[in-house]
Parts: sequence; C-alpha cells; structure tokens
Amino acid sequence: MPNTPTTRTTFTLPSTLDTVDRVEQEAESFANRAGFAEDDISNIAMAVREAAVNAVIHGNSYSSDKEVTASFEANDDDLVIRISDQGPGFNEEAIPDPLSPENILRGSGRGVFLMRAFMDEVHFRQLSPGTELTLIKHRIPAQDAA
Repeated sequence: MPNTPTTRTTFTLPSTLDTVDRVEQEAESFANRAGFAEDDISNIAMAVREAAVNAVIHGNSYSSDKEVTASFEANDDDLVIRISDQGPGFNEEAIPDPLSPENILRGSGRGVFLMRAFMDEVHFRQLSPGTELTLIKHRIPAQDAA
C-alpha cells in the first residue's frame, strides 16, 4: 500500500468477543499490507484490540441490539483506525490513571493507557449514541526539534 492512493475498509459487527478477535486480525492484516514493521504491527493490533474490547464490553455492554463499527484507512502518511460503539458514551477525563498506587494492582483499566503508548494519536468523539475512538499511527515518526 505505500505510495498508493488511500485504501479503506469498513465493517459493522455484533457486540461479541468474536468481534474483538475479528477487528484485531483485520488491524494486523491491514497494518501488514500498509508496510509497517513487525513490532509496529503487533502494537497496532494490541491497541485496536483494546479499543474493540472497550466498545463491546464498556460501550455496548454485550447488547445484542448494538453493533461495533470498525474502519481502517491507509494513506501515504498515516494508518487511521476508527472503532465506534452505540453505548451511552463516557467521559475521557474520568479514566483513572493506571499507574497511580491505588490502581497499580488492578486487573483492568489499562486499555486507553496502552492505546496511547502504542499509537501516535488517540482521539475520542461522542456520538449520539456512542463513542468513536480514532487511533492513528504515522508512517514516519515525528522528529524531535533540534
């Protein structure tokens, strides 16, 4: 896909753990076809898995009447992945810090932290209803200013 026009795919799936696996596999495949390095591909797949888990479990609460939409886009500059749910939404500012002493031993609550660690940009947007999460991985990392 490098040096080609924008490539896109979108699909809508039920709120199940099978959806989480499918979205993760698609992210891995899409990042591979887009020419990312193996380490980046693994990190992208993990970030997308976390986003899909949040959409299915926290956003849609496994509801059979709600769906998860995943879109993947690659262009010359970026890989852009959007995951959306149909849940009630949430306040990004209310996400507890997983590194604070009271949370360090919790078995959950690190998804957004991992997404931010593995991706170059993470954005949340409230829908009516639901939440859309945009994950962006740049093809060329930003250079530090000299």
